[in-house]
Amino acid sequence: MSDLTLHAALDDQAWHARQHGEDKHRRHDLRTPYQRDRARILHSAAFRRLQAKTQVLGIGLNDFYRTRLTHSLEAAQIGTGISAQLLQKHADLAPLLNTNSLIESLCLAHDIGHPPFGHGGEAALNYMMRNDGGFEGNGQTFRILTRLEPYTLNWGMNLTRRTLLGMLKYPATHQQLYIDTAKPEINNFRQLKPLEWQSVKGIFNDDQDSLNWVLDCLSEQDKARFITSEQSAVGTYPHLKTRFKSLDCSIMELADDIAYAVHDLEDAIVMGIVNQSHWQLAVVEQLVQINDKWLSKEIDVITNKLFSHEHHLRKDAIGTLVNAFVTAIDIEQDADFDQSLLKYNAVMQADFAQALHILKQFVYQYVIRKPEIQMLEFKGQQIVMELFEAFACDPQRLLPVNTQNRWLLEQENGSGMRVIADYISGMTDEFAGRLHQQLFGPKSTGIFELSLER
Repeated sequence: MSDLTLHAALDDQAWHARQHGEDKHRRHDLRTPYQRDRARILHSAAFRRLQAKTQVLGIGLNDFYRTRLTHSLEAAQIGTGISAQLLQKHADLAPLLNTNSLIESLCLAHDIGHPPFGHGGEAALNYMMRNDGGFEGNGQTFRILTRLEPYTLNWGMNLTRRTLLGMLKYPATHQQLYIDTAKPEINNFRQLKPLEWQSVKGIFNDDQDSLNWVLDCLSEQDKARFITSEQSAVGTYPHLKTRFKSLDCSIMELADDIAYAVHDLEDAIVMGIVNQSHWQLAVVEQLVQINDKWLSKEIDVITNKLFSHEHHLRKDAIGTLVNAFVTAIDIEQDADFDQSLLKYNAVMQADFAQALHILKQFVYQYVIRKPEIQMLEFKGQQIVMELFEAFACDPQRLLPVNTQNRWLLEQENGSGMRVIADYISGMTDEFAGRLHQQLFGPKSTGIFELSLER
C-alpha cells in the first residue's frame, strides 16, 4: 500500500477526533494529538496510583521489585522498541507506525483500571458485581479514560479516537460475551475461588456509548467483524472472547507480555523465589525442544548470566531476552478488513512466541501461584469484598461525598453498584488496607489521617 493510500485509509481527522471535541487553544502548543494524550495519562491521578498497586509481588515486602507503575514504564519502552523495529522492516507502513507517543500512551495506560491486590482484587470485585455487569481490569481502564478521570466533566481524559481504539484489547461488551455457568453464590467471602468467578474480558455495558463512538468511523462490515467473538479454546475460561485487535493494540499487548515474562522473571530471581534448577526444568528443557538455532546456541549463556551473582551479567541476560523477542516481531495482514489499523497486526514469529509462552507459564507457575503470593492475593480479596459490602449496605453513610453524589445519579438508571466498584478499584493497596482497618480493625485511624476523597 502506498503512503498516499495509507493516509487516505487512516483519515487523520477522524482518528484525531475527541469525544467532547477540543476547546483548548493554548499558547504556542505545537504538540501532536498523541503527545497530548500521553501528557494527560502521565499527569493523571489514575496513573500515579500505579506506584502503589501490586504487579506480581505484594507492595511493601521489598523496595526493589516492580509495581504496576514501573511495569507500565518498561512496557512503554519495549513498545516503542517494537515500533522502531517494525518501521525498519516495513518503511511503506510509516504512516501507521511512526507514532511513538501513541504507543507510549497505550502502554502507560494499559493497567490503570486494575484494582488493588492484583488478580485477587479483580476476582473479588467481579464477584461483588456478579449481578450488576461484572468487573474486569481492561474494561475499567477504558471506563477511566472515557468517563471517570476528571480531566473533563463527563468524558474522562477525552483522548483521541485512535488512542482509545488501541486500548480495546476486547472490543465488545459484557452482555455480548457473558456465558451464564449457573454457579451457586458462595456462603462466605472466605470461600471465593477466583478461577470459578472469572471476569468477562470486555467493555462494561454501561460504557456502550463510548465504545460505539470509538468504532463509529469504521465501515459497517469492519465494525461487525471487529466485535465478533468465539468460545475460548484455552484453559477453563468460560466466556466468549473477541477475535481481533487494532495494530496499535497488538503492539501494546506484545510489549506488555514481554515486560511481564522477562522483567517479572528478573524480580523473582533477585528475590530468590526461583532458582536455577526450577529454570532448567521448566524453561531450558522446553526451549531446547523448539529447535531454533539462536535459542539453542544462546540459552546456556543466558542461563549462566541470569543466575550469576554479578548484577551486570544478569541485566545483560535480561536485555538479551527482551531484544530477542522484540526483533522477532513482524507484521501480519488480514485482507478481510478495509481499515488499515485493523488490516495490519504485529505478531511474534512462531518459535519466539512459543518461547515467550514458556516464560510466561514459568512466571505464573513458580511466582504467581506460589502459596506465599497467593496468601497475599487471598488477603486482598477479603479486604476488597468486605469494603464493597460495607459501602453497598449504606452508601449514603459511608461513601465520600463526591462518590455519594455519583451513586445517587446512578440510582436513577440502575443499582449504583458500578459507582462503588469505581471507587474501590481506584484505591491503592495501602489505602484499601488502611480503610479496611478503619472500618473493621480494633484501632481507628485519625479523621485527618485518612482522606476518603480520591
